[in-house]
Amino acid sequence: MEVKIEQSWKAALKEEFTSSYFLELTKFVRSQYAQNQIFPAGKDIFNAFDCCPFEKVKVVIIGQDPYHNVGQAHGLCFSVNDGIEFPPSLVNIFKEIERDLQIKMPLSGNLTRWAEQGVLLLNATLTVEAHKAGSHQGKGWEKFTDAAIRALNEQREGIVYLLWGNYAQQKASFVDQSRNLVLKSVHPSPLSAYRGFIGCGHFSATNQYLKLNNKSEINW
Repeated sequence: MEVKIEQSWKAALKEEFTSSYFLELTKFVRSQYAQNQIFPAGKDIFNAFDCCPFEKVKVVIIGQDPYHNVGQAHGLCFSVNDGIEFPPSLVNIFKEIERDLQIKMPLSGNLTRWAEQGVLLLNATLTVEAHKAGSHQGKGWEKFTDAAIRALNEQREGIVYLLWGNYAQQKASFVDQSRNLVLKSVHPSPLSAYRGFIGCGHFSATNQYLKLNNKSEINW
């Protein structure tokens, strides 16, 4: 089947697109868009990949599933469209950037600017039904996004993995830490952010590692 996704990712994940689980997932997703209000818009399902080609990935941030309220999700984890109020976790991410790097909180929560610099903003599940958090979990998306992380781990090195919370840490547990930098903390959610996320220093540590590996730093 033909999947509209950035070409380097299409090549890296080609075996997934012909697998039985992905065909079943595609049927499910199409039926959901036909019957319900689903986020993000269909054209944005693979936005994380489209904005950050395989060979340009320098940093990986893993979320769980898309925001489920109107106007928020656009295919990048933790990111919201321009003009949308910042969700609490994103507020805490910006607070830590300000504390860590003295960069003032931006006016927009749209993180496309990060993705275009090489930050893969990957949700484990790429679609969700409106107002029903986690509604598309367990349908196959997790297997697909696991394959993306495995492809990076097998074919690339020198990548920074920012694993916030137990879910992200478990999902990327197989990443080779001898060839990449893996930074872990609690999730930036208000429930846990002040138990270790605020103060983690991940953004400066990421840039220090990139600089040491002769890569351009991220303008957070």
